[in-house]
Amino acid sequence: MAKQIEGVYERILECAKKEFMEKGYMDASLRIIAANANTSTNSIYVRFGDKEGLFEAIVKPVADGLMELFGDIQETFHGFDAEVQKEQMNEYSFREMEKFLDYIYAYFDEFRLLLDASYGTKFQNFVDELARIEVEYTYKYLEAIGCSEIKDGSITEEILHLVMTAYFEGVFEVVRHGMDRQTAGKYISLLEHYHAAGFDAIFAMEMQEPGR
Repeated sequence: MAKQIEGVYERILECAKKEFMEKGYMDASLRIIAANANTSTNSIYVRFGDKEGLFEAIVKPVADGLMELFGDIQETFHGFDAEVQKEQMNEYSFREMEKFLDYIYAYFDEFRLLLDASYGTKFQNFVDELARIEVEYTYKYLEAIGCSEIKDGSITEEILHLVMTAYFEGVFEVVRHGMDRQTAGKYISLLEHYHAAGFDAIFAMEMQEPGR
């Protein structure tokens, strides 16, 4: 097996990140990436398999890390008893979102790629996956506190998915607009309060329906 030249792997990743950022996954060129990294396209195939393998090498560790963090946040909250969940829902969510944001800002460029350059890869539904997980755990929360709207089916998975997708798309606008961390924190704080009030409003509307 031929010995790999030191530094080439890192140069390829650096040049690939730039190419994907500028052109997106679909239009990015392995030939250009190889030329900018002072190597050959064959060296990319040897190290990464193909273009999607190269893209994955950049974004997968970061995507997996956020999913792990998100899962830990959810599991910790749902380990509380029902009364604690009910009392601390918004406070816990607001506090843990700071950790979520810190992680995003630690890998800002990678999240730009995930959001705006991943079409055509298995990562293109990254935000949808976050929304799906949030819907799953929201159901657990509503069931834990005995929410009647869940029991009678008036709050559906569809409406929760719409709400959660809109929420996460809003969160990631801080990346798309290139906000600094401090500005993002202020923006997300407003979004959190807006989302919480809107969530309460949905349940208020259900309670006001005739016959309820």
